[in-house]
Amino acid sequence: MLKKIAIWLTGALLFMTSCSQNINDEEVVKKDNETANQEKSIVPSYQLSKENYKMILPYKPSAARGLIVSQVGNRLDIDEMEEGLRRHSKEYFDPSKYLFQAGQNLSKDTVLQWLGRDLTDKQLKQAVQEKLDSTESEESEDEIAEITKNIKEEASLALNPELPGAANEDGASESAYRENPRYLSHIVEQNYLKKNKDKSVKLVGMSIGLALKSEYRFQAVKDGPYLYEEISEEEMLKHGKQMAQTILERLRKMEGLEDIPIMFALYREEKEGSPIPGNYVAKAGVKGSDMSIGDWEAIKEDYILFPSDEAKEKHYDDSQLVANFANEVAKFFPNYVGVIGEGFYIDDEMKKLTLEIPIEFYGKGEVIGFSQYAYGLVKEMFPDHFDIEIKVTSSDKLESLIYRSAGVEDPTVHIFH
Repeated sequence: MLKKIAIWLTGALLFMTSCSQNINDEEVVKKDNETANQEKSIVPSYQLSKENYKMILPYKPSAARGLIVSQVGNRLDIDEMEEGLRRHSKEYFDPSKYLFQAGQNLSKDTVLQWLGRDLTDKQLKQAVQEKLDSTESEESEDEIAEITKNIKEEASLALNPELPGAANEDGASESAYRENPRYLSHIVEQNYLKKNKDKSVKLVGMSIGLALKSEYRFQAVKDGPYLYEEISEEEMLKHGKQMAQTILERLRKMEGLEDIPIMFALYREEKEGSPIPGNYVAKAGVKGSDMSIGDWEAIKEDYILFPSDEAKEKHYDDSQLVANFANEVAKFFPNYVGVIGEGFYIDDEMKKLTLEIPIEFYGKGEVIGFSQYAYGLVKEMFPDHFDIEIKVTSSDKLESLIYRSAGVEDPTVHIFH
């Protein structure tokens, strides 16, 4: 086993060495509208796999960078929303032909405006009065009219429904909150570019992901307890599709986006604190210059927690397999506390199984012995038609990693030192 580990480490080192890149090997590119004095970008010579996009370097963060953290409550949703959108974009933008760049067109201010709520007439008057109170001088009627117009126009950009009887999410009745939940949490933009013959790159495609709530959390009384309103998938899809159409119409008015293909995808968030992420539930592609979204394609993906009642109900055989694996581990390692993990399914077929085994170790030899044993169990118990990843941890530290890609016979093991 130690020989296998050593061979793997040597192979990994050789791979990393072979992939180390000299800047002279990189392809220098520039944006269509870049001047001679602007910093040039490069495209890496190597692609990690055919499934990964090449990214323009230096990496340019999204124009709305960091906003998702304050808008989406579950950290797992944050990762899956971005990674899942890139995964679904491959159907529309081939990784072998397109370059990837984080979204550069929707700024933080724009996204925040779109995520807001529309205002009732009463709320509009209140917002105008607050604006007037904040100024020291006394405005004329024309100036007041201009302030009112600006606030009204900004509020009209909000995609979430108005909240009657409230001011800035406060003061509404419980029924008003329940009848008008905040459906939309966040908007993710991803850009896809192509190289021209003159080594310039041009934006030729875009993906837009909409994060939509499955559960709305609110306070009907200031400093009171949080209340929750379940949002059905049917209701979520109805509002999400309407919002996507509105966003398309706005994007078409932006310079450079008038006639590019755009893929829209609707993401259903999990509840806050869930140990598994949500998933995309629908997507649609729009051809260049089209002003309306046609048919939506249902996405049948799911993350399942192991062990759980849902796992037993939806995927009984897989649930038993994980339980049997846990029982085998428990036979020989008394410090073992349980196996937890998640399965990723597409069309009810397991695509990836990720397990974590927390255990207390009293020496590196015990880590190696445990990893050897777990390695054997993976070979003997788990079929090879899905990816599998097993993380062996102690006190929140990763001790070893066992993984195997679908179709591969032997797992790979890495012991961390």
